[in-house]
Amino acid sequence: MEEIKLEIKMNFAQMDELNDIEQQLIKRAIEATHNSYANYSHFYVGAALLLENGEIMIGANQENAAFPSGLCAERTAIFAAQANHPELKITTLAIAARNENGLLKSPITPCGACRQVILEIEDRYKSPVRILLYGTEGVYIIKSVKDLLPLCFVDENMHKK
Repeated sequence: MEEIKLEIKMNFAQMDELNDIEQQLIKRAIEATHNSYANYSHFYVGAALLLENGEIMIGANQENAAFPSGLCAERTAIFAAQANHPELKITTLAIAARNENGLLKSPITPCGACRQVILEIEDRYKSPVRILLYGTEGVYIIKSVKDLLPLCFVDENMHKK
């Protein structure tokens, strides 16, 4: 039996090391946390994405007593972008979270369902989505969701015979 080692590469930066649009995306994601409806978890997540035409769209997590009827911030932003601008690819996605004590120190990552949705966006437009994960201590910068989902199921996997 052979052991296989998987590695991911990502960058870590402070806000002032990011360019203006990246800083704006993160600020919009932070603002979007206030649009969350999180009466059950009290965990507020905001997302902001950049479309190839420069437009920014936001999303926020939405919970529901009829669990699992809610939806994550990442997917609300992505689905809104796809419903309104299906011709435009998503180039960058920023995510921020807070709880009752304020913004989180460490960045959070998308859940598995959100990772799969982002993966299919990358596959649909044949272009990676850059992901900015915000925490007050710094920002993880990920070049593609494939770095968070290395053994992915999409594209040619679904068409093999």
